[in-house]
Amino acid sequence: MAALTIGVAMSGGVDSTLAASLLMEQGHRVHGFFMQLPLARQQALETRVRQVAAHLAIPLTLIDLRQPFCEKVIGYFTASYRAGLTPNPCIHCNRTIKFGLLAQAMLDAGMDRIATGHYARLLEDDGNIWIGRGLDPLKDQSYFLARLDAAQLKPLVFPLGPWIKEEVYRRAAKMHLQFSGEESQDVCFLDQGLADFLAAHGLGEQPGEVITLEGHTIGEHRGVWRYTIGQRRGLGLPDASPWYVVGLDGPGNRVIVGKNENLFTRCCRLHAVLWTNEPPLLPWRGLVQLRSRHVPALAVLSRTGSDTWYLAFDQAQRAVTPGQYAVFYAENRVLGSGIIGCGNTEEQP
Repeated sequence: MAALTIGVAMSGGVDSTLAASLLMEQGHRVHGFFMQLPLARQQALETRVRQVAAHLAIPLTLIDLRQPFCEKVIGYFTASYRAGLTPNPCIHCNRTIKFGLLAQAMLDAGMDRIATGHYARLLEDDGNIWIGRGLDPLKDQSYFLARLDAAQLKPLVFPLGPWIKEEVYRRAAKMHLQFSGEESQDVCFLDQGLADFLAAHGLGEQPGEVITLEGHTIGEHRGVWRYTIGQRRGLGLPDASPWYVVGLDGPGNRVIVGKNENLFTRCCRLHAVLWTNEPPLLPWRGLVQLRSRHVPALAVLSRTGSDTWYLAFDQAQRAVTPGQYAVFYAENRVLGSGIIGCGNTEEQP
């Protein structure tokens, strides 16, 4: 690749720092960009990223995305919990903010390409481009990038795709930069407990019934949003065998409980399906990943309506959670994704 002007989304952490350094070693002109977000530790992050940019001797531009982040990410997050769904704000942020508004700002600033420190690869064939799994199976982040379409992928560069995390730390040490070894937290804006955060955003005490699958009331909860599918702790329901959350009825303000065997299902419904490129022939059969650490499982995807889909697994899966994302893989390549369950907390494609 000829020398280009490449914008790097900087966080001050080891991954984005090494991504910038590797691009510089390849002869590219690197420009750092930092998202200003409504985070409690935002000032500390900004100070750190300025230090990193100075150490690398690259220009740094700050992009103020506080308002759209509140509207598009935090708004989606709280609306999902209010509806009894379990959201994945990182996937939503990647599509709308990081590879949406931030990426556009970088291109508008004259960047030829956009790079991040994600552990993922870009794969091309027959004129199409796809997200591929990163080489490090423990750090692969392709699941979190599954909602990006081909147009968003076109200007991207992922320097760490072929790297192992341990190698990244060793290379960073040679750069004389000190990194704590701590990973970024899963939800960057949760600087307090989930319950406190949601209460501060209008989801206070909302008592309701805890019921069994047979409809018997056996307890009371303080808010559906305090629970997620598969949860066992904190239910306060003594019995001969443990109770688990097996369903959440947001509109009815009810938590549904059952036993461990009730958590397994061989099918689920999807909506808001997005394909990276042209959709495959249906019904489609391949690997489906239901969570970031879920082992992909074979399933068949069929379309049942204009925005309704049916996913049937070869083997029963545990704790399939409405609001989360089902990501479709052809070997190590992301084909697309859909949202599990139903709801209207995300804009339809």
